[in-house]
Amino acid sequence: MLSVIVDSIEDKKGENIVVLNLKELKNAMADYFVICEARNKIQVDAIVRNIEEKVFKKVKETAFNIEGKQNAEWILMDYFNVVVHVFLAEKREFYGLENLWADAQEEKIAAI
Repeated sequence: MLSVIVDSIEDKKGENIVVLNLKELKNAMADYFVICEARNKIQVDAIVRNIEEKVFKKVKETAFNIEGKQNAEWILMDYFNVVVHVFLAEKREFYGLENLWADAQEEKIAAI
């Protein structure tokens, strides 16, 4: 699933893709966070729609929950073990998720 998600982000020119492995951290709500950014709200929405379509087509999974679609500044997609965060660049910097989860190991995931 991680490769499909990364590929979906790259398809829509998402930038600064980071995959954090949270498996070894206590109290982590997922195994992985995938974090990326977009230049505008239209691109944020396009990335999220592409992830939804490709994950369903290739892995037969749908997100348990998707939050933030209304304002498209930070959309969170919850696939239980994988949580995807698609940010506008300035919102990503403001919230600093990578800093909050600094103990997590960054994974290198190749797109399919």
